[in-house]
Amino acid sequence: MYVNSKKKACEEIGILSREYSLPAETTEEQLVDLVKQLNCDPEIDGILCQLPVPKHIDDETIINTIDPSKDVDAFHPVNVGKIMIGNYDFLPCTPAGVMELIKESGISIEGKQCVVVGRSNIVGKPQAMLLLHENGTVTVCHSRTKNLKEVCLSADILVVAIGRSEMITGDMIKEGAVVIDVGMNRGEDKKLRGDVKYDEAEKKAAAITPVPGGVGPMTIAMLMKNTITAAKKHKGLL
Repeated sequence: MYVNSKKKACEEIGILSREYSLPAETTEEQLVDLVKQLNCDPEIDGILCQLPVPKHIDDETIINTIDPSKDVDAFHPVNVGKIMIGNYDFLPCTPAGVMELIKESGISIEGKQCVVVGRSNIVGKPQAMLLLHENGTVTVCHSRTKNLKEVCLSADILVVAIGRSEMITGDMIKEGAVVIDVGMNRGEDKKLRGDVKYDEAEKKAAAITPVPGGVGPMTIAMLMKNTITAAKKHKGLL
């Protein structure tokens, strides 16, 4: 679904998009070679590897092979380090989309209690850093967190990216909180659901994102933004 959305967005705004759908038996060496070819291709400004990759391929090896200047997912250690110190070229697309949603909604982060549920390298960790850069007081929760309900109830801004369908219920949300649901889970009924039980949370939250239609489209938009930034840098326009 995401791959198709990315291709459609590229087409709509006039970005060249190439898809390499490789067979599952592709070796790590073959995938590394492809990434190296794209690193040297002047037509290509952004490279991303759709995760997860098959188990016999180390995703870290693939990510580390991508030229940091073409790493429009911002997963390469060089870009991760730049995000940590606040001097970055690209931001990971989903956390960047969350920040854009908050800002465009006129919500101030400064001084707020911010809770991030999930500590993945793709969302949770960079999300915490971005909120911290905006002077939020940040708590990161994960599978070993004790008293998760109490921690969530302290949040003025709650970002949920745990990957478990409707795990966060209405009684875990403070009245008037801002709730950002990053989760996307497909149930047995084939319907998409977030990590937050929307019907319950909506009654408590001052603002809340739906699933689908909330963070997902913002992730695509931020990918387009990163690609344009990369293209401008490669052409010496930034």
